[in-house]
Amino acid sequence: MRTVRNVHRRIVEAPADAVGLLIDRLSAPDDPLFPTPVWSAMVLDRPLGVGADGGHGRARYRVGAYEPGRSVRFDTTGTRLGTGYHRLDVEPLGPDRCRITHVLQLAMPEGLFAAWLLAFKPVHDTIVEEILDNAERAALGSLSRPRAQRPLRARLFHRLAWPHPTAVPVPADARLLQEAFERPDFTDAWRMALAPGMSRDPQDWRHVLPFPALGAAGRELMLGKDASHLDFRSSVLVGDESVTLATAVRLHNTRGRLSFSLVRRVHPYMARRMLRRAHRRVALTTPPAGQRNRTPRATGTGDRPQRA
Repeated sequence: MRTVRNVHRRIVEAPADAVGLLIDRLSAPDDPLFPTPVWSAMVLDRPLGVGADGGHGRARYRVGAYEPGRSVRFDTTGTRLGTGYHRLDVEPLGPDRCRITHVLQLAMPEGLFAAWLLAFKPVHDTIVEEILDNAERAALGSLSRPRAQRPLRARLFHRLAWPHPTAVPVPADARLLQEAFERPDFTDAWRMALAPGMSRDPQDWRHVLPFPALGAAGRELMLGKDASHLDFRSSVLVGDESVTLATAVRLHNTRGRLSFSLVRRVHPYMARRMLRRAHRRVALTTPPAGQRNRTPRATGTGDRPQRA
C-alpha cells in the first residue's frame, strides 16, 4: 500500500467568516466553490452535514466531520481511488485575511498509485486549484490572475471522460421539428444532461451544426437545409435539465433515397459527436461558479440536491 498526501493552500485577503460561508454552500444549487460545469458537480443526498452521502464524478464519499464556517471532511466510501479522506479548512490570519487549505490523504495499492500519478493527480490538482480560484472570486468579487492550470494530461482526461449523448424519442416539445414535415422519412434524437451553470438559451447552442438557423420558438432552435433530393431539419431543444438534438429528413426521389442510405449509417455517430462537442464547448465557456454564485440565493441551503 502507498499513502498519498496532497495539500493545496491559498491566502485569501478576506475575513475567515466570509470564506467559511462559502464552504457551507458546498453541494447546494448555488455552490460557489465546486468548478461546475467544467467538472462534475458535487452532489449529496441531503444538505451538507455529518452523514451526508454522495460524491462527484466517480469519487464517492460521506461527510465525516463538519464545523460550519470553518471545516468539512469527506471520508471515502469506495475503493476505486483508495481509502482515506479529503478536507477543506479555513484558518483566520487576521481580521481581513485567512488561509484556505485542502488536504487529500489516501491509502492505495501500488497499481492504483501509478494511475494516481499518471492520470488522477493532474485532474485532482486542477479541480482543487479551481476551487481555490472560486473562493477568491466569490470572496473578493474578482480574480486578477487565475492560478489553476489545466495540464495536458488533465485536458486529455477531461476530453475522454466527457459524457456521451443517449438516444431518446423525438420530444413532443420540439414543435418546430414536429411541424416541419407531415410525414418524415427518418427521425432520431440525442440528449445530454445539463450541468449547473450551463446556458439554457438555445442561441448559445447555435453552432452545434454548421447549417442555417430557420426559426426559433421558446427554447427550441431550428436548423436545416433544403435540396433537390432531400430536405432535413434539426431541432436544438434546451430544457431545464437537458439539451436534445433531434433530426427529421424528408426524401424526394431515388437520388435522395440512395444518398441517405449511405448518410444514415454515419448520421448517428456525427450527431452524437457534434452534440457532445457543443455540450463541452458551452461548459468550458460558462462563467466560473465563484463568479456566477457569489451572492447566496434567498432560499439559502434548503434547495440542496436530494439525490446522489
